[in-house]
Amino acid sequence: MTSPEINTASTNDAQIFDRGYRSYSGVRTGVPGAIKTVISQSVRSVLGLGRSARHKVIPVVVILMTYVPAIVFVGLAALLPDEIGDGFLPTYAEYYGFIITALFLFAAFVAPELLCTDRRSGMLGVYLSSPLDRTTYLLAKLLAVMTILALVTIGPPLLLLIALSLEGSGPEGWINFFETLGRIVLAGFMVSLFFSALSMAVSATTDRKGAATATTLGLLVGSAAVGNTLVEFDYSRKFLLMDLLGLPSELAFRVHNELGNWRDIESVFVWLAVVGIIVACGSWVWLRYRSLLVRR
Repeated sequence: MTSPEINTASTNDAQIFDRGYRSYSGVRTGVPGAIKTVISQSVRSVLGLGRSARHKVIPVVVILMTYVPAIVFVGLAALLPDEIGDGFLPTYAEYYGFIITALFLFAAFVAPELLCTDRRSGMLGVYLSSPLDRTTYLLAKLLAVMTILALVTIGPPLLLLIALSLEGSGPEGWINFFETLGRIVLAGFMVSLFFSALSMAVSATTDRKGAATATTLGLLVGSAAVGNTLVEFDYSRKFLLMDLLGLPSELAFRVHNELGNWRDIESVFVWLAVVGIIVACGSWVWLRYRSLLVRR
């Protein structure tokens, strides 16, 4: 019986590379770098960047809905005589009334997409195995949600300000321009923070995106109905502060030194209601994630 031949061609051609182990010599960005990365990836994910076209539909449509009124008003300001255009154009605080539907739809969509998806997919455990802990992870997600919402809370009024100023219908003088600019940024920041905190609080309660979105929408619309109904039954006008849909818009009026729709409610109560809700929502999110069992 003859022994089988051994093919030595492959073994003769084999090579061993002594690569060894090398320590990482790049820049270590630590927690700030991790937060920046989470913000960047979260923004890209929500806006559908690097994803298929169907993931871009909702953000693109909503963002266009918020910018179209600004473009229309700028066009009307350029075409109409000054005496007509000045009375026709909305103030920067009134502009939120034209985009409130798109704004709360966007707010109800963004946070569930970021928080619920991480918990259901196990990515939360991956994030927490990095330099991030639960607090810094939530901070990164909050900044990501606010950055996205700032596209529709600060961007359109800012576009309106710049376009009207270039057209000659904006604030007179540099001092008034920068004062108006500061009010626009502050109002947009507070509106973005309010909706972000509220949406994140709902998203921290469930890991189902659809349920979180529907609950956020129901909470906003339902609170408006309850608050206005109580006022209709001759209860105190301060029950309007329960209106989570109208409250941030009313705060924008106060930031711009306008009375808005709730003229008989002092500004201090509007500020206290907004800050109180933001603190309550933030505390609820932190408590939920503090006790959350994380699995990969």
